[in-house]
Amino acid sequence: MIPIRNRKKTLKVTVEEMRNFAFAYVEKYAPSKQQLKTYLLKKYLKTSVPNVKKQDVTNLIDIVLSDLEKSKFINDKFYSDSKAKSMIQRGNSINKIRSYLVGKGINDEFIKDTVNKIKDENSDQDFFSAIKICKKKRIGPARTEGNRPLFYKKDISLLARNGFDFETSKKIMDIDKDDYLKIIKLL
Repeated sequence: MIPIRNRKKTLKVTVEEMRNFAFAYVEKYAPSKQQLKTYLLKKYLKTSVPNVKKQDVTNLIDIVLSDLEKSKFINDKFYSDSKAKSMIQRGNSINKIRSYLVGKGINDEFIKDTVNKIKDENSDQDFFSAIKICKKKRIGPARTEGNRPLFYKKDISLLARNGFDFETSKKIMDIDKDDYLKIIKLL
């Protein structure tokens, strides 16, 4: 039989535990501030520390998060830039990147800065991302010429689900096979 320890946790011990959990999570996942806050809140609501109110736990989480921000373990600006860069390499649209970052709890200022940076680097980023999607999914101009009219609606809807507007999708679908191959060689 395992003996049960009746050790009362103080707020100081709770803060140290919370820091250790936060460091372990940051080391493993590189999360945004909101993701880390959600993780710590779930962790401490699950354990239900006695003699500590929920408001005190959220205040402690805020203190730990501000310490991590000051020591630059978490940085939402860097997070949004790095996620946007990796999503562009995978061929995601600017709309999909924006909605992903909003879902992760990133501040609107950081999202606007990231989107503006993407547009400054390449004014027609959505076009090239749509080309990558076509190559990856073998749709639109990547299909054989005989099948393109049959799958036109399906291909347009797939591009729309990936966050591309109708004008960009139509532009991609109207590209000739030769032009498509030339663009692919440039990418």
